[in-house]
Amino acid sequence: MTENGRSAALRRRIRRRHRAERRFRLYGAAAIAGAVLALCALLVSVAGRALPAFFEHRVRLTVRFDPELLGADEGGAAGLARANYGAVLKDALRSRFPEVTGRSETRALASLLSVGASFELRDRALADPSLVGRSEEVWLLLTDQADLYLKGAADAASLSEAQIGWLTALRAEGRIERAFATRFLRSGDSREPELAGVLGAVLGSFWTLVVTLGLSFPVGAAAALYLEEFAPRNRLTDWIEVNISNLAAIPSVVFGLLGLALFLNAFELPRSAPLVGGMVLALMTLPTIIIAARSAIRAVPPSVREAALGVGASPMQVALQHVLPLALPGVLTGTILGMARALGETAPLLMIGMVAFIVDVPGGVTDPATVLPVQIFLWADSPERAFLAKTSAAIVVLLAFLVTMNLAAVWLRRRFERRW
Repeated sequence: MTENGRSAALRRRIRRRHRAERRFRLYGAAAIAGAVLALCALLVSVAGRALPAFFEHRVRLTVRFDPELLGADEGGAAGLARANYGAVLKDALRSRFPEVTGRSETRALASLLSVGASFELRDRALADPSLVGRSEEVWLLLTDQADLYLKGAADAASLSEAQIGWLTALRAEGRIERAFATRFLRSGDSREPELAGVLGAVLGSFWTLVVTLGLSFPVGAAAALYLEEFAPRNRLTDWIEVNISNLAAIPSVVFGLLGLALFLNAFELPRSAPLVGGMVLALMTLPTIIIAARSAIRAVPPSVREAALGVGASPMQVALQHVLPLALPGVLTGTILGMARALGETAPLLMIGMVAFIVDVPGGVTDPATVLPVQIFLWADSPERAFLAKTSAAIVVLLAFLVTMNLAAVWLRRRFERRW
């Protein structure tokens, strides 16, 4: 082959190589674009389903706090706390719809109001006892079926024709308003969809992650530092390293069984508490943190250790004052991954009883609580249609919780990051 022929063949091979490289880049860009589109479609779908849960409908009624209707046997706060506010609500509805006289019609009319309306009146009366004997315009929460109908998310089959007529009349008079559902963000769980909130699950997740972080981060960093800087290279350390890698791949439900047998049955710690949940999740996240921390420690240049030893630092000072600070961004990266996995776990927490129906908002690590993934699981299994939007809204809250936690961790990682 002549020189020109070899040059032409070389140019063809170079052109084929460049075309292949462009195709590879195009395939990569298409894959990234497809993943971003799928993620956006998922987020839009979840947000669209969750939007109704962040709004609620309320009705304005003229409530007469008649002492005879209240039937308070005692005076003061004790009597008001046990008063019959249901009778007051029925009287307010009858005053607006005097044509409703039958027992079944009265019951159907009263069922448009949430069971929480009585508690709203009670709290209002306890806050201002002078309301007794007076009338006042009060905004009261509607039941979930009426709320769904007004949102257009439920058909007429869930309500009777009479109930639809009453709602239409109230809306025409401007007595129904659509407001932001602050109750969803400031209350705990409830059997009634319109009263259910995520605050209990959010604080349960917070306390659980506090315990998880407080146990897994120092133990994981210390274990990684010992294995990389001080542990002798023998069969024992090789066996430990293999088991750490194996533990990172064990299904999370196994850690739940361990927590059930050890923390609950053996140590008799409180069931369904963030303390136990955090300890179980700490065991689950430890292998991930140790592996990432060891890689970060291993990436510190040997010259840093040699320089510190050269100026008279002890091995402990080298490890704690020079190696660990430089490896801290990588350790935090592993912690972020471990905590993100812990935040979304459900199976190990189900094994230790955190699936229980908890109404009260937890105030500490020993109070009964649930977490956001378990709350989502419980609401997704509920038959009421209103819990469908609540489930999606809880997912949005979980994603916001995760993003906030990751942003804080990324900020800390960059805060301690050093370049060499």
